[in-house]
Amino acid sequence: MYEYDKRIGFSECDTNSRFTMAALIDALQDCSTFQSEDLGVGISVLAKENLVWVVNYWEIQIEGLPKLCDHVTVGTFPYNFKGCFGLRNFYIKDDKGDYLVKANSMWTLIDSIAAKPVKAPEYISSAYTLEEKLEMSYHPRKVQIPGGENVKVYKKDPIRIENHHLDSNHHMNNGQYVKLALSELDDGEIISFRIDYRKQAMKGDTICPVLYSNGNERVVALYDENNSPYSVSQFIFQDI
Repeated sequence: MYEYDKRIGFSECDTNSRFTMAALIDALQDCSTFQSEDLGVGISVLAKENLVWVVNYWEIQIEGLPKLCDHVTVGTFPYNFKGCFGLRNFYIKDDKGDYLVKANSMWTLIDSIAAKPVKAPEYISSAYTLEEKLEMSYHPRKVQIPGGENVKVYKKDPIRIENHHLDSNHHMNNGQYVKLALSELDDGEIISFRIDYRKQAMKGDTICPVLYSNGNERVVALYDENNSPYSVSQFIFQDI
């Protein structure tokens, strides 16, 4: 198990002074990055072997979002390696040690030259201690596009991918998919969130967002110009 302490900053909060979903994703991703770096299997080490971890899926359950200036603990641990896949839990606890957020995730180890998945070498998998996974829901990885007569569909304005969307791997940062999806939603209290990453968006690509609305569920698909999704996100709201 790996943890770090954090204080919620102004730039990470929404208009209600609550931690944003995008900042939450960033904090979780930072936590696993810190662990890998501290264990000696971080970004620069893997880069020498042309290896990179790419996230495929997040599932996040929210009991309550921290607010401005709150002190929290962010934690993570892997619970399984399956070939090229790494399965990892995350959490955020308040200053009393109670869970605010629980998360599940799936990652794939990619050979960046061959552009294909590879099994994690022994020096990577043996660096981590596997632990029992958190008690939370574990839905199938694929997020479905809702259908039926009750579903309202809204096509949004296209977005061109620019430098500020990219990360050190030169494709759109994981958190940017979440930010773009969130920008298509109305305000409300999100109690669970899932995102299924289908393919990588690169600089110059055009993303065509489509919002599907059904009761307290909102699904945002970020399509390419040929109607193939880069990602599909599902948001469940407390009240709509």
